[in-house]
Amino acid sequence: MNFLLDNWIWLLTAIASGAALMLPNLGKGGGADAVNPNGAVQLINREKAVVIDVCEPAEFAAGHIGGARSIPLGQLEGAKGLPTNKTLPLVLVCASGMRARKAAAVARKLGHERVHVLEGGLAAWREAGLPVEKTA
Repeated sequence: MNFLLDNWIWLLTAIASGAALMLPNLGKGGGADAVNPNGAVQLINREKAVVIDVCEPAEFAAGHIGGARSIPLGQLEGAKGLPTNKTLPLVLVCASGMRARKAAAVARKLGHERVHVLEGGLAAWREAGLPVEKTA
């Protein structure tokens, strides 16, 4: 007991360090799996994943993944563009990944079983050298 009292500052530092290491994992949206661009391509090609872009319409028009469906985050609940087959994998995309994490929680709430968030968003997709489409 004296050891703990004599070394309380080190104990507090260890607890704070452990909490800081776990914090990023606690923020992952709705239990969704993060997937890198290559993993997303595999899901799209092998498992017919549906790509949902949750950006605003102007952002979507400026650039999006080919074949992606545009459903802004605010319209996700009750959107008709979501697949009715809730076992199909969904890959949720936004500019950086933040809105996609929030959308993942909504998709899970709506009953979708396989929800993935594109890690780093469209920026990571572009950085990987993958194609981006623009809408006129």
